[in-house]
This record gives sequence, structure tokens and C-alpha cells, in this order.
Amino acid sequence: MTDSYVSIDLETTGLNPKRDKITEIGAVKVINGVVAEKFSSLINPGRPQPEYVANMTGIDDAELAGAPYIEEVFPGLVDFIEDLPLLGHSILFDYSFLKKEAVNEKIKFEKRGIDTLKIARKYLPELEHRSLGFLCEHYEIPLKAHRAMEDAYATHLLYLKLAEVFDGPDEKLFEPGPMIFNVKRDVPATSLQKERLIKLYAKHHLKIDFDIDRISRSEASRMTDIIFSKYGRNV
Repeated sequence: MTDSYVSIDLETTGLNPKRDKITEIGAVKVINGVVAEKFSSLINPGRPQPEYVANMTGIDDAELAGAPYIEEVFPGLVDFIEDLPLLGHSILFDYSFLKKEAVNEKIKFEKRGIDTLKIARKYLPELEHRSLGFLCEHYEIPLKAHRAMEDAYATHLLYLKLAEVFDGPDEKLFEPGPMIFNVKRDVPATSLQKERLIKLYAKHHLKIDFDIDRISRSEASRMTDIIFSKYGRNV
């Protein structure tokens, strides 16, 4: 197994890194098998969370409104990670959101990863579920689910347990492998797009509950299309 890595977990507004936003980062740096440092921050997504996400994490919109934006936090996270590989439960999900931010900020961010979910799928096919919570319960690993730092630390403990039980000299799943996620940089919405959205929201008595100065061109187009599909194209 690898004994130096950063175990990381994100909370997000949804599952699509091209549309959804990060709301919390938790990371645990492990050097030579020992936890050396931790990194944790709430992130202001610039929009309300879906109700089911807020209920699941216990993070409310008021907390997030006072948190820093991702571009204020991301450079510090990159420095924290250094050249270490990333560990996660379904690590490509977390990496995809981080990669999207790296592209937006024009920061090089190419990482290798270890996925405890892939390990569990190979070695524990008999289990009913292989979610982080289920696996932690199976191995009696303490976990307060759906908060980034708790999940990141639990993933570290799960990796140690899986390596103890299953690791072999030829087993590559326990070593960092390449992660690939291709994404385009967000382009800010134009003044015309924002003005049009403001007029549409006002015309249909809708509340603007997002930061209009932070939306991208694609987001502005999607929001406009949603309004047109619901209310018609009469502006």
C-alpha cells in the first residue's frame, strides 16, 4: 500500500461538476502512515443548496453565505496537497470538481488517485452495499457521515483496514493510478445575458437567489431557457 497521500472529501450542491458547486472541503494529509495535517473549509457556492443536500449534511445556507468562495480557498488546498496522490471513496467524483476549479483558475492540477470504492467492489462483492457509511459500519470505523472532514478521515481509516485485510504484492488497486477528467473553463456571463435574466425574473416575479455576477455564459443560457420553457418567450 501507499503510506503517504491526502485523503479528501467534498460536499457539493449536486453530482455534476460542470453545473454544481463545492460547499465543503475536508482533507487529511498522511505522511509515512501518520496523519500529519488537516485542511477544512466551508465554501460559498453563490447559490442556495437543494433542500435534500442541506438536510443530509446539516450545513445551512446561512453558514455558506459567510464562507469564502472557492477561488479564495483553492490555491491553499493545492499547496496543502503538494505532490501527494489523492485518496477517496469514489475519488474521481471529488477530483472532477477540483479539476474544474483548477481549469477555471488556470492552475495545473494533475493527480493520481486511490479509490477505496474500487477496492471494496473487487474484494467485498458479497456485501449488500459498498458506500462509505456501510463499509465503516462493517469494519466498526466511527463515522459522522456527510461532512467532508469526517468522511475524509474515515476514508483514510478504511484504506488502512482494507490494506490490512486484502493487500497483496501484486495488487495495483492499493497504489495510485491515473485520473482523467476533461472539462472546459467557465466563461463569465455577458452583461446582456445578465440584464436579460434580471428582466425575466422581474417580469415573472421570481426571486434571484443566486449571485448573478458569478454565473457563467452556459448557466445564464440554461436559466433563460428554463424560464422560456415555463412561461413562454414573451419578454
